[in-house]
Amino acid sequence: MDLRGKTIVITGAATGIGRALAMAMARFDPKHIVCADMDGPGAQHTADEIGGSAYTVDVGSDCAIADMIDVIERDIAPIDLFCSNAGILRIGGLETSLTDWQKSWDINVMAHVSAARHLVPRMIQRGGGYFLNIASAAGLLNQIGAASYGVSKHAAVGFSEWLAITHGDQGIGVSVACPQAVKTAMTEGMEHSAAAVDGMISAEDVANSCIEAIESNRFLVLPHAKVEGYIQAKAANYDRWITGMQRLRDKFDLPKI
Repeated sequence: MDLRGKTIVITGAATGIGRALAMAMARFDPKHIVCADMDGPGAQHTADEIGGSAYTVDVGSDCAIADMIDVIERDIAPIDLFCSNAGILRIGGLETSLTDWQKSWDINVMAHVSAARHLVPRMIQRGGGYFLNIASAAGLLNQIGAASYGVSKHAAVGFSEWLAITHGDQGIGVSVACPQAVKTAMTEGMEHSAAAVDGMISAEDVANSCIEAIESNRFLVLPHAKVEGYIQAKAANYDRWITGMQRLRDKFDLPKI
């Protein structure tokens, strides 16, 4: 997809990867960028910097996403590219509360589903559109110390695959980004954790990788090059990979509860 002249929506645009996407995409002369976030003032700040508009939304609500899409398509323009970026991280294993499990599921998985549910039929009717879903390397590998995050990001990758398989020949482009640790508010204080074992990259690096993938209609976005090798090792010998992950867990002295 060529970003020039396109109407783009970015969730989680107040900070981090979402903000970096907005700033980077604005340089490609799109028609309009809508910066959406639960943090309304933060979204407005990003929008003001790029000459876009802001929308306050809780992406964990299907109704809220549906209303946002209706308003944008009615008042601004049909959406060409939907960047489903907002996500949450909950640290913990079996002790993680069911409330936090549900929040992780609603935001890290169902937000992608809701965007597609309400946009794919419209996009197909007008000849196509594009989805960028921000998942994580945890969705291809896993997340030591954060069960709900690893599981929900796996589901986000799985849904993105389904979307591309089912609607890719109807003009629906899909890219799913799977970075490892990124320097954002979410990862503050995690510089020496298992998540950052290969170091942290900037949100701007992730944004640039995503734009390259969108422009070439490439499904899998791997801002950390090492992840491809990890996926291959996992597929080649699953048992050895699990043993290796157990050793990594022990290296960081993480609890097993």
